[in-house]
Amino acid sequence: MDAANADPHRLAPGLLPTPFTAEEIRAASGSGKTIRLLVEEPGGTSFERVNRFVDCDAEGATLEQWRLAADGTVEGEPSRGRVSWRELQEHAAFPEAATTVRDEELDLPFGRAACRRYELAGDDGAPAAVFWFALELPGMPARYEVPVPGGVLRTTIRSVEIDG
Repeated sequence: MDAANADPHRLAPGLLPTPFTAEEIRAASGSGKTIRLLVEEPGGTSFERVNRFVDCDAEGATLEQWRLAADGTVEGEPSRGRVSWRELQEHAAFPEAATTVRDEELDLPFGRAACRRYELAGDDGAPAAVFWFALELPGMPARYEVPVPGGVLRTTIRSVEIDG
């Protein structure tokens, strides 16, 4: 296949197509997007994290991230760094040989969503990580679960607000 006909969802041989292209992620971010996330740790503790895209342009955006304290105030110092839309797409480029993909519905804090589910197999064949991308929300997974010492860390989008 020549470059003019290349699938923008497939970033390289051996990788599955990504759920969204860099352009779809850029278009869904408008002039800025704020994503509120619930992070559930093994043992029952949880906290809220916020990702905000600012200074968006054709190539990328500045990603600001911070954790919220129980009272809703910012806890610690927010991080800030430039990311390209392509780099964000690359986060969803999973190896074809070690990943199972299927579509499923998922109940999320903002409602029921049609999702594309990517399950990565670990060395022993057990799930290493699972990512659900809500097809209506180009960008990060609506939910993901990754094994960590002591259990599974689950991160779920609570809400998405788009400026502009």
